[in-house]
Amino acid sequence: MSVIILLLKFVKPRIHYGDPMGDIPFRDLVELCEALERTTKRSSMIALIASFFKKIPSDLVGIAARMIVGKIFPEWSHKTLDISWRTIIKVIKEITGTKPKDILDAFNKTGDPGDMTKILFEKKKGVKQITLLAPQKQQITLLDVYKIFNEVSEVKGEGSKRKKELLLRGLLEKCEPLEAKYIVKILLGEMRHGASEGIVEEALALLSNAPIELVKRAHMLTGDIGEVAEIAVKGGIRALKEVKMRLFHPIEPMLAQAAESVEEALKIHGGRTAFEWKLDGARVQIHKKENEVKIFSRRLTDVTLSLPDVVAQVRDNIKAREVILEGEVIAIGNDGKPLPFQHLMRRFRRVKDVKEMVEEIPVRLYLFDILYLNGNLLIDMPYVERREKLYEISGDIQLVPQIITSDSKEAEHFFKAARSAGHEGLMAKKPNSDYTPGIRGKKWLKIKETLDTLDLVIVAADWGYGRRYKWLSDYYLAARDENSGEFLVVGKTFKGLTDEEFEHMTKRLLELKIGERGRTVFVKPEVVVEVAFDEIQKSPKYKSGYALRFARIVRIREDKRPEEADTITRIRELFEKQFRSKARAE
Repeated sequence: MSVIILLLKFVKPRIHYGDPMGDIPFRDLVELCEALERTTKRSSMIALIASFFKKIPSDLVGIAARMIVGKIFPEWSHKTLDISWRTIIKVIKEITGTKPKDILDAFNKTGDPGDMTKILFEKKKGVKQITLLAPQKQQITLLDVYKIFNEVSEVKGEGSKRKKELLLRGLLEKCEPLEAKYIVKILLGEMRHGASEGIVEEALALLSNAPIELVKRAHMLTGDIGEVAEIAVKGGIRALKEVKMRLFHPIEPMLAQAAESVEEALKIHGGRTAFEWKLDGARVQIHKKENEVKIFSRRLTDVTLSLPDVVAQVRDNIKAREVILEGEVIAIGNDGKPLPFQHLMRRFRRVKDVKEMVEEIPVRLYLFDILYLNGNLLIDMPYVERREKLYEISGDIQLVPQIITSDSKEAEHFFKAARSAGHEGLMAKKPNSDYTPGIRGKKWLKIKETLDTLDLVIVAADWGYGRRYKWLSDYYLAARDENSGEFLVVGKTFKGLTDEEFEHMTKRLLELKIGERGRTVFVKPEVVVEVAFDEIQKSPKYKSGYALRFARIVRIREDKRPEEADTITRIRELFEKQFRSKARAE
C-alpha cells in the first residue's frame, strides 16, 4: 500500500499552492464546493473560501471565484457558452450509455442536475481498483476546465453546435463523477451550496484585511467578482482603493423597496423627500465617451443596436466628454401615451431590421440620474446634487418629472398626475442619499397604486391540458431566499398570458430546462414575471412556508434579472401587514 501511495504522489499535476503561477487539480475546487454544501453557517463559509484562496496560486483566484458562484465569465464580457440542457444530456448519454429512464430516475432521486450527473457517471464507471499495473488517470486541473470553457465560448458559425458538444464531451470524459457534477453545475450556473457573491466578498475582505465596504465598492466598479478576487489577493487594501470606474462596463443598478403610500415614504425619509414619476418603461444605463455611446439594460445586456434613435439623441444632446447616465425608455403611441411594456420589449429584442422597428415602435428617453462625469465618480454625491449635475448636461433630453416636498397632499396630486399620464406611480428618493449599486434599500422607495404584485422567478412548469396541451403553461413561481440564495416556490399559476406568450414562454423555458419529472419541466431560474394575487397564506406544502392565493401573471419582466426578484423576507412582510389589516378589520 505504501508503494501505491508513493506512486500516486508522482501522478498529480502541476500543483503550486500559494505561488503566483501554477495550477491546481479541479478536484480541489470541487471539494471546497462540497464542503460549502455541507455548511450552514455563513461565518464558516467565509472562512472556507478565504482559506482556499490563500493556498492556491494567485493567478487562479479570479477563475476560482467566478466558478464558486457559478460563473465562468464576467457578465459585461458578453461571452457565453450557449450550451443547452438538451446538449448536456446528449453528451452525458453518449459518455455513459444511459437510457432515458435512468436519467429520469436519477433526476427524480435528487432534483439536482449536478447530483443526477454524478449518479449516472458512478453507474458507468463503477468502483475503481488501484493497482500497480493500472496507472492513475491524469487529474484535470482548474486551468484545463477554464481553457475548455473559453474555447467553447469562441466557437461560432456553421457546425458550432457539434463542435461544442465534442469539446464538452472531451472535458467530461476526463472527469470523475464528483468532478462531472460540478462541471454541469457551473455550466448551468446552479451551484446550490449557499455561497453567494456576497459571501465571496466577505472572504476576500477577511483574506486581505480590507473593510467589506471597500471590497463591495471594487466589485461594483469592475462588475467582476473574479477580478476583485485577484486585486484583493495580489494587491490588498491599497490595490482595492485604486479601482476606478470604467466606461462601457455597466454597473449594477440601485434598487428600491416598496412603500404603501406617499405618507409612508415621507415618514421613512424623515418628513421630506424627492418624488419622481415611476415610468412604465425599461430602465437603461448609458455610457458615453466622446461620440461613442453604448446602452445597457438593467440586466447589464448591451442593447445599443436596438436603440439607434436613443444613441443619436444622447450623442447630439449630452454636454459631456465622458458620462454614465441612468434613464428610462418608454414606447410611445400615436396619442403620446406609453404603450404596453410588451411593445417596448420587442424593440429591445430586435437587432435586425431595426429601422422598420424604430418607425413602428417609437421610443422616448427620460433621464433620472448621473453616476460619472468627465473622470469623476458621482455615486457618493447626494441625490439632489447629482440631479443638478444631470440638468446641466442633459440638453434637450427630458428629465423624469420630479418634485421635492414635505406635503402629502402635493405628493398625492403628483401621484395622480403620473397615473393619468399612463405610468405606474412614483419613486421617492431621499434627497441626501448616495447611489448604492446593486443594493435594495430604503433610500429609494417605489409607490404603486396597488402593492398586490410581486416580481417572481419561474423555476418549473407543467405541460398544459386541453387547448394548452402543447405549451408549458402552468408555472411554479419562486421568491429568493436572501440567506441561501435559493429560489423557493410560493405558488403556481396558468393565468394571465396570451396564446402567443404561452408559445414564446414554452420555447424560452425549454432552452433553460435542467431536468424533467413526469409532466413537470424544471428550469434554470432565469425568467422573471410580475405576478398579481389576492392574498398570501401560510402553507406547509412549500418549503418557503407561504403560498399566493389566485396568482396570475401581469407581465413578463424581460428587463429584470432573477437577483432582482422579490424575496421571502418581502413576502413575509406583506403577509404580516395583511394579517394586521385583517385583525384591525375584525
